[in-house]
Amino acid sequence: MKKKWVPFVGVLLMMLIITACSQGKTTESSSQGSGKQADESSKEVKLTFFNTSAEVNGVFEKLFKTYHEQHPNVTIELIPTPIGGAQLEKFQSLLASGNPATIANLDAGTILQYKDKFLNLDSEKATYEGLTKPGAVDGALLDGQFLGIPWTAQGYGLLYNKRVVEEALGGSFDPASIKTRDDLEAVFKKVEAAGKAPVMLHGADWSLGAHYLGLTYSLQSSNVEDNRKFVKDLENRTAKLADNAAYNGLMDTFDLLKKYNARGKDPLVADYTKDSTDFAKGEAAFYFMGDWTWAVIGNLEGRDKEFGIVPVPISNNPEDYGNTQVAYSEPKLFAIDNSGSTEAQQAAAKEFIQWMVTSDEGQDAIVAQMGLALPYKDVKVKSSNILSEAVGSFVDQGKVVNISVINYLPQDYWAKTGASMQKYLAGVIDRKGLTDEVQAYWASQAGK
Repeated sequence: MKKKWVPFVGVLLMMLIITACSQGKTTESSSQGSGKQADESSKEVKLTFFNTSAEVNGVFEKLFKTYHEQHPNVTIELIPTPIGGAQLEKFQSLLASGNPATIANLDAGTILQYKDKFLNLDSEKATYEGLTKPGAVDGALLDGQFLGIPWTAQGYGLLYNKRVVEEALGGSFDPASIKTRDDLEAVFKKVEAAGKAPVMLHGADWSLGAHYLGLTYSLQSSNVEDNRKFVKDLENRTAKLADNAAYNGLMDTFDLLKKYNARGKDPLVADYTKDSTDFAKGEAAFYFMGDWTWAVIGNLEGRDKEFGIVPVPISNNPEDYGNTQVAYSEPKLFAIDNSGSTEAQQAAAKEFIQWMVTSDEGQDAIVAQMGLALPYKDVKVKSSNILSEAVGSFVDQGKVVNISVINYLPQDYWAKTGASMQKYLAGVIDRKGLTDEVQAYWASQAGK
């Protein structure tokens, strides 16, 4: 009997050992698998953020800290740029070094120039079309591609000081009443009769070249491709400004602004802070400028309290494009690097950007702290920027001039043509001289 049980016991022991080993390996394998999944979900990701909105560097840094507290595995480092500094050069040096920023807050034109370096976000397009106001995504498209996510919107036209205008009129002012050039001049005359300057015209090249004369290229059509063709025709000399209705109408209105300009005696001083301050304190009824000037006047002591905006009418036909629309754009976009960033960084960047524009914390930072307008539907934070709220009322009605053609223009167009506008404003050249200089500039761009 004893001899018969020995082999059986041996076999049984071997089976128990094998089973135990097998279970040990299974447990170890399962443990390793769950550990790997945990590692993936809590993997440290570092993002870098290149910012050209230098005046709000501090707000972004606080926002990055808040996001890290909520998402401990994601760290975001700011790459700041100086106000008015060599921002493009710094961006180019990062690319050249092979260490580009994961996220870049850039002008749309810069993204277009370096479009091969950025992630195509077409897979996110439908999501953002659902989140943003109508036209916001279309306005951000560059060569038909969704390369940058809109996060701020700006508009410009003729800002007005409500108190000054209504005192001159002797009653309430309805901004919708300005539909033609004659409508505008009628108000100017009443303001002048009341002893106030009707309008403030800032004499800097960027205001005159980019914002005012730049409307010429946007007012040809509401379709950006038509406007791009017009610019190309200018380069090829097949379009003539002297024969162009939008250009001539715009310059006729400029002559009106020039006639009633508060800075008429010294039009090229171009002190932005003083011009904005004087307007806010009632030294002029209107001001050709944009909602960004709230950064100057928002916290100004002794300023008036109510302001608004009206379009720049370019004719006496209320139906003409531009007469009842304000210029509007998304000047800055968030783009994600595709030249040196990992898939994990790109995925984390997408999540962070969406959090930034939709969360309470992100919206508070952009709207309340930066004083900017978010082109999104569900914005819970009340803006302190009265001017951007005024622009927003036009946006909500679809009454905007799409100025996105500027994204395709040469980088020096506003400086070169702005210098010509300054000469015209100062009376150094006449309308023909201005037209010839601007026409010559565009002809010089042919083939570039």
